Amino acid sequence: MGHCRTPFQEPLKKTNAPASKKIILLFCVVLAIENTFAQSGPPGHDGATPTPVSGRLYGKLVDSSGHGIGQASVMILKINTDPGSGKRKDQLLKGGASQNNGDFSSEDLPVNTPLKITITAVGYKALTQDLTLTRQSSDRDLGNLHLAPTDQLLQQVVVTASKPTIRMDMEKKVFDVSKDIVSVGGTGLDVLKNVPGINVDIDGNISLRGSSPQIMVDGKPTTLTLDEIPSDAIESVEVITNPSAKYDASGGGAGILNVVLKKNRKTGYNGSLRAGVDKYGGANAGAGLNVRENKINFSADVNARQQRDRSTGSINRLDLSTTPATDLNQHELDTTKGSMLFGRIGLDYFVTNRTTLSLTGFAMHHHNETTSNIALNTDSLYMAGKTSQYSQEEINNTNTFDGRGATLGIKQLFAKDKEEWTADASYFSGTASKNAQYATNYYANGSGSAVAGTELQKIEGGGNDHNIILQTDFTDPLTPKTTLEAGLRAALQSRLNINDNYTYDTDSSAYVLVPSAASNYKSQNNVYAAYMTLASSIGSLSYKIGLRAESSNYQGTLLNSGQQFSNQYPVSLFPSVFLSRKIGEGQELQLSFTRRVNRPNFNQLVPYTDSSNKLNITRGNPDLVPEFTESAELSYLKTFGHNATIMGSVYYKYTDHLITGYIEEDTNVATASTTLINTYINAESSYSMGAELTGQLPLTKWWDLTTNLNVYHSKVNVAAEGIVPREPLWSWFGKLNTNFKLSRSLTMQVSGMYQSKTNLPVNTNSNQPGPPNMTSQSASQGYIASFYEVDLAVKKTFLAGKMAVSLSANDIFRSRIQDQYTYSTYFTQDYSRIKDPQMVRLNWSYNFGKVDASLFKRKNANVQSDEQ
Repeated sequence: MGHCRTPFQEPLKKTNAPASKKIILLFCVVLAIENTFAQSGPPGHDGATPTPVSGRLYGKLVDSSGHGIGQASVMILKINTDPGSGKRKDQLLKGGASQNNGDFSSEDLPVNTPLKITITAVGYKALTQDLTLTRQSSDRDLGNLHLAPTDQLLQQVVVTASKPTIRMDMEKKVFDVSKDIVSVGGTGLDVLKNVPGINVDIDGNISLRGSSPQIMVDGKPTTLTLDEIPSDAIESVEVITNPSAKYDASGGGAGILNVVLKKNRKTGYNGSLRAGVDKYGGANAGAGLNVRENKINFSADVNARQQRDRSTGSINRLDLSTTPATDLNQHELDTTKGSMLFGRIGLDYFVTNRTTLSLTGFAMHHHNETTSNIALNTDSLYMAGKTSQYSQEEINNTNTFDGRGATLGIKQLFAKDKEEWTADASYFSGTASKNAQYATNYYANGSGSAVAGTELQKIEGGGNDHNIILQTDFTDPLTPKTTLEAGLRAALQSRLNINDNYTYDTDSSAYVLVPSAASNYKSQNNVYAAYMTLASSIGSLSYKIGLRAESSNYQGTLLNSGQQFSNQYPVSLFPSVFLSRKIGEGQELQLSFTRRVNRPNFNQLVPYTDSSNKLNITRGNPDLVPEFTESAELSYLKTFGHNATIMGSVYYKYTDHLITGYIEEDTNVATASTTLINTYINAESSYSMGAELTGQLPLTKWWDLTTNLNVYHSKVNVAAEGIVPREPLWSWFGKLNTNFKLSRSLTMQVSGMYQSKTNLPVNTNSNQPGPPNMTSQSASQGYIASFYEVDLAVKKTFLAGKMAVSLSANDIFRSRIQDQYTYSTYFTQDYSRIKDPQMVRLNWSYNFGKVDASLFKRKNANVQSDEQ
C-alpha cells in the first residue's frame, strides 16, 4: 500500500522511555527542588499572600410596631485582650447612623476576628452582641432588629469553617480554581483540564463520566466557546453530575458544567494588570478595575490574546464500499494565527440593604486564520496489483466571530432569613463570518511528478445567533427546616446560517455557485419551563423533591428551496428526588434520582450535505427526536480535619432514543456521486454505569493534592440496518493535581491525567470545536486509544504577594496523542493527531488597590460612615 511523507509532515512519535520512569524521575526532581528551597525558611500556608476577605453586616432597626428607626447609632468594635492585664479591651472599627427607614450597613469588616455591634437610639435601650464573621459567612443579614425598653440581645453568630477547595452540597460540587497556576495565561479549556472529573481532548471536546455535559457561564447558556473565555476571568467551576428539577432539563444525562466568572464587590478601589507569552510567540495581556462606594459597585475587565497554534495528524482508511477497495493515506499540518479581545463590565446598585439591581455585559472579538496542508495518497487495490493517485491540498480558512451580551437582574431579600426573590433578563448574540479557499493539485504518478490537474473551491458564509432568556425564582423558608423554591423560565433562540459553496470554472475563469451544496437556513428554537422544589428534613434525613415541566418547539427553513421542517414537543415532566443522611461526624450519604432530556441541535437536524471535507461529509436528519435519560446516583462524603475530603459515588444512567452518529452510503448532491455520509439517528437505547472517587488531601503544610478516579462502562443498542454493533467496554479516567509550597513566595504545581482505551463518544452536542479537516468524532463504532499528560508550573511572588511571575509547561512528555480507530461495514480507519505539545507559557501579574476607600468616602467630625 502506498505511503508518502511530505516535507511538512511531523512524525507522531511518543517518547521512548516508559511513562512510569518519567513520572518517577519527575517526582525525584520535585523532592530535590523542595529540599533546596526548604533551606530558605519554613514555608507559609500559601505561596503568596492571600487575598484579603472583608465582611459586611446589615439589617433594619424597627420599633415594636414595625416602623423603621432612623438616625440610630451603629458602632462595630474589635474585641482585644490586653496582654498585660488580660482584660478585654474594645477598639472602634466602624461607626455610622441608620437611614430614615431604619436600614444600616457596615462593610470592610475583618473576618475570623471577634467583633461587637452596639446600637443606641434616643428613647430605646442599647442593643449589643458579640459575633464573628468568617470567609463562609462574611456577608450577614441580621434581619429586623427590634429596639425596645428591655434588653434584647442578638444571638451569637460564629462560623469557624474556612472555605475548602472542594465543596459539595445535595446538588453540585464546586471547585475553586484560584490556585491553579498551570492554566494562567490560557483559556477556559485550560482551566477545565485541571478540574477533577473533567476530560478535555486536544480539540476542546469536553466529557464528564464519558459523556458531553451542558456548558453554562454564570448559570446561563452562552454563545461563547470556552476557548474564547480567558482563564484569568474564571473564579470557580460547578460540576453538577445529576441536576435537580431547579436546573434546565436540556443537555442529556452527562450533567452540567457551570463556569462562574470572577466578581468583586470590595469597598474602595482595586485592580490588576496581567501579561504573558508562549513558546510559539502567542501573547496575552489584561487589566481589571473595581470601584465600590456606598450604593454603587462598578467593575471592568479586559483581556487580549494573540493565538498561535500548531497541530499535525494522519489518517489511514481502507474503503470497502468501492470496487476495487481503496486505501487512503492522509497527512496534515495545521497552523493557526489569530487574536481575541474580551471585555466585561458590571454595575451593582444597592437600593437598600435587601434590594440590589445589577447590570452586567460583555463584548468580544475573535479572528483566526488557519492554513492546512494536506497530502493524500489513494491506492486502488486490484487483484493484479494497484494503481495510485496522489494529491496535495492547501486550505486557507479565515473565521471571525463577534459576541455580545447583557444581563439585567434584581435581587430582593426579606426580613425572614434566606427568603429571597430574583429576576433576570439576558440577551446574548453572536455574528460570524467565514471564508475558506481550497486548492487541490492532482499528480498522475505520485509525489514529484507533474501536476495533472487542479481543483479550486471556496466556501463563503456567515450567520448570527440571538438568545433571550427570561427567568424568575423565589425561595421561601416555610419553617426552620422546610424551604420551598419555585421558578419560571423562557429561552428563545434564533439562528441564521449562510454557507455558499463555489467551484472554479476554467472556461469562464470565475467561481460558480453550486446551489445544491449551499447551506443557507434560519431556525427558531423556544423552550418554556416551570419548576418547584421542596426541601426539608426528618431527624438526620434530609430530602429535596422537585418537579419541572418543559415544552419546546423548533422550526427551520432552507432559504434556497424554501423547504420547512419543524418539531413541536409537548409538555414533558422531569422529576427529581434527593435524599441525604448524616451517618456520623463528618460523614454523609446522598441518593438522587433525576430525569433529563437532550434535544437535537440545528446541525444535527438540518438536511444539508456538507462536502467541504472529502473524508468527513456530513448531513443532518430532520426526523430526529429528543433523547430522555433517567439517572440514579449514590454518594458518600467524608470530611476530615484541615479541609481533607473524600467523596465516592456510584451511578447508573439509562437513555431512550439516544442520538448517535451513523454512517450511510448515499448520493452527494454536490457531486451527484455515491459516497459515505456521516449523519445521525436515534438508537433504541443505551446505558452507562460507573464509580467515581474524588479526594482532597492536605498532606503537610507545604504539600497538598487533589485526585479523581472514574471507572465507567456503557453500551449502545442500535437496530439500524447495516450498522456494526459497538462492543461494550470498561474504561477508566484518572487525574491528579498536587501543589508544593517550597517557600513563602514560591509554589510549584504538578498535574497529570490518564485516559484508558475508551469508546468513541456517541453524541458530543456540546457546541465545542472538533478536529479540522479530519474525521467525525460522533460515531457509534470505534474507540480512542489510551493516552496521558503531565503538566508543570512554578509561581514566584514579590512585593508581599502583589506581584507574581509564573512559568508553566503543558504536555511535557509529548504524550497527549489522540489515536482513534473507527470501523463500519463500509471502511476501517486509523486516525492520529497531536496539538501544541510541550507548550511553555510565561506570565506576570500585579495587583493594586486601596480597600479602605478613604479617597471616596464622606466623613463626619467623629467617625467614618458607611451610610449616606
